[in-house]
Amino acid sequence: MRIATYNVEWFTSLFDRRGRILDDNERSARYGVSRAEQLGALGIVFTAVDADCILIVEAPDTNTRRKTVPMLEAFAAKFSLRQRRALIGFANETQQEIALLYDPDVVRAIHAPEEGTEAAPRFDGALQIDLDIDDRLDTVIFSKPPLEVALETAAGTALRLIGVHIKSKAPHGATDATNEVRIAIENRRKQLAQCLWLRRRVDQVLARGESLIVLGDFNDGPGLDEYEKLFGRSGLEIVLGQDLPRAQRLFDPHARPGQGQTAAQPASARFFLPEPPPGHYFSAMLDYLLLSPDLCHYGPHWRIWHPFDDPACYRAPELREALLQASDHFPVSVDLAL
Repeated sequence: MRIATYNVEWFTSLFDRRGRILDDNERSARYGVSRAEQLGALGIVFTAVDADCILIVEAPDTNTRRKTVPMLEAFAAKFSLRQRRALIGFANETQQEIALLYDPDVVRAIHAPEEGTEAAPRFDGALQIDLDIDDRLDTVIFSKPPLEVALETAAGTALRLIGVHIKSKAPHGATDATNEVRIAIENRRKQLAQCLWLRRRVDQVLARGESLIVLGDFNDGPGLDEYEKLFGRSGLEIVLGQDLPRAQRLFDPHARPGQGQTAAQPASARFFLPEPPPGHYFSAMLDYLLLSPDLCHYGPHWRIWHPFDDPACYRAPELREALLQASDHFPVSVDLAL
């Protein structure tokens, strides 16, 4: 079985206000790419990845005029994808839904949110936590509530998926260096709180003995920025349960901190930074599939579909170009011998 996660930049802009696909030569919201080019590139990428189910981060938004599920299923039909059924969980107001596209001949999938507890409320609720150690509780929410999925294979194997898009730490809106530091620290606190909330849900699932995959865009990773030293660890490490007994840890080989300055680091995203001219690209590892200990016994094989780092992708010019046109992230998959 192949399970994948893919953050698709501005997927929502490939559909009109009524949810109809925009397959034309007008400019895409993705810089330097037309809507037809991005759409065609996505068709090539989804076909090549060929996952039994794929979590789509930044899926087209649900609102009063259009719905995520019909749009994704129309996209699947256009490119004859076998992942032809879609589901979402709690819709949000960011134009970036978290959705699952899957092959109904291989798996059955339903949205199955946990009702939660005071320590770990339902993901569309609010967590009360002291973020800044001032003896006052702060309210933390998910702007993009994680998608909890009960998955069952045709052979009857049950899995639980939690699809996430964790808060960005970027200091958007900063007007000067002082503001930038303040906003970055505030965002880091909120991001860590979301990861702590998510880890509490992981503990609940593992305590029941269920197989679990936490997947998606964590906007984080060991050693990714200087604020990790200030807070002691990354949000990703909290979700992994790095300091817990082995039986309670999640695993993804790409989530290990770098081993020295010269070590080659994996990357699942590539962003263009225009300053200073002529600009340059920045790569980061943001997208993960974290497995519960029992699933690590099924011979998992992870793959980052990076157009330059994956030899098979690089040797296929059509796929290589499609990966660059489709999004600023690349798919990440794991194969399990279930």
